[in-house]
Amino acid sequence: MAQVKVFFEPEAELLTIFWQEPRKNQICTELDNGIILIKDEDSGETIGVEILSYRPGDQRLDQINVEIGQALPILT
Repeated sequence: MAQVKVFFEPEAELLTIFWQEPRKNQICTELDNGIILIKDEDSGETIGVEILSYRPGDQRLDQINVEIGQALPILT
């Protein structure tokens, strides 16, 4: 079972969500509207997101869709 780690820094208005362990070699890319994608630099795998200027009830959480698991093989 995957564990999700959520960090909220109210003074900085920063919400960080990891569904994998943070990495020393992670890279961040801003998608849009203050949403930052966090990836493992070596594998390119997404390991978390960060939301800038976050306040409880922020509507931007509705924009994030995370699917954890492996894709099913296509049978032909």
